[in-house]
Amino acid sequence: MINFDNAATTFPKPLSVRRAAAGAIKSFGGNAGRGGHELAMRTSEALYSARETAAAFFGAAPENTVFTLNCTHALNMAIQGVMSEGGHIIISSMEHNSAARPAVALAMKKQVTLSVAEVFPDSERTIESFRRLIRSDTRAVVCTIASNVTGQLLPYKEIGQLCRENGICFIADGAQACGIYDIKLSDGINILCTAGHKGLYGITGTGLLITDGQYPITPIMQGGTGSNSLSLFQPSILPDSLESGTPNVIGAVTVGAGIGFIGTYGMNRLRAHEERLCRLFIEGLEGTEGVTVYRDAAAEYAPIVSFNTEGFTSEAAAELLSERGFCLRAGYHCAALAHATLGTKGGTVRFAPSVFNTEEEVRKLVYNVKTLKNLPNS
Repeated sequence: MINFDNAATTFPKPLSVRRAAAGAIKSFGGNAGRGGHELAMRTSEALYSARETAAAFFGAAPENTVFTLNCTHALNMAIQGVMSEGGHIIISSMEHNSAARPAVALAMKKQVTLSVAEVFPDSERTIESFRRLIRSDTRAVVCTIASNVTGQLLPYKEIGQLCRENGICFIADGAQACGIYDIKLSDGINILCTAGHKGLYGITGTGLLITDGQYPITPIMQGGTGSNSLSLFQPSILPDSLESGTPNVIGAVTVGAGIGFIGTYGMNRLRAHEERLCRLFIEGLEGTEGVTVYRDAAAEYAPIVSFNTEGFTSEAAAELLSERGFCLRAGYHCAALAHATLGTKGGTVRFAPSVFNTEEEVRKLVYNVKTLKNLPNS
């Protein structure tokens, strides 16, 4: 199988990540922060080292770098935590359900009021969409850095500046951008939420919530943290307040190793390779009757391409391509708002290469998409 579904989770993982996972299973069998014996201490040190690596990568303090189950977990903690006392929240019309659903759930319970800022290919129009919706009681703006459907890059730095000017917490979803672009809190982000298993190359079950500490995040979970054990109240200090329960040490170690891989390989080199594969894919399909590629010349894109083929539902097209050995994601990509914005009523097929894909693999896919009607069972 040739994997072009790397926007869901990167595969294969770098050798260094696989070795880190195996080493963690072998050596870090204690419970981090729960015990003073050698095994627990060794495990705690490994977790802290991974935390330091992630913090440095995003320009944050280690204590403000929280390991989560995934990006969805991080976004729920950020949105529900910041909006715990009510107020007005703005999200973009390209948000993944992991941001949209918690915001809508809070609004349905009448705990917050919610507005959706329309996203356009033109960045200035998008910024103006957010600006028009800001009110005196706006507490947070949530915006994806890159759409998980089309890869469209949103003007997150300018939106961050808009939030700073108005004293609003800016929560950014970096799931499709972190590891591909040099994202830092200094870009104007107050809380960055991202996946550890996508562009950071860690294993599944890993995510990060990284904050500048300016806006308090009320925990949505309480439990054991290894600190203040005699108190029945959740600790207020980070990262303890947001890391209840036994941490995923093996996962954290692989995220640290994945970040190390990015540093060794070179982020610009990595991104250039994936962008080259996307250009090759798009150029290969140009002029093909019945194939629609969802890109606009006025917008910028991360290395993701969504397309459809006339005569096939997105699911049917992906199924036929799967039978020929290609892994692509079809349907709505857990992004109802994005597909409503695009007008793609039947979803799309998503092409998302990784640094481990080759030009020859892309050429094979192009041939199979162009000849889809001639494939068996079509």
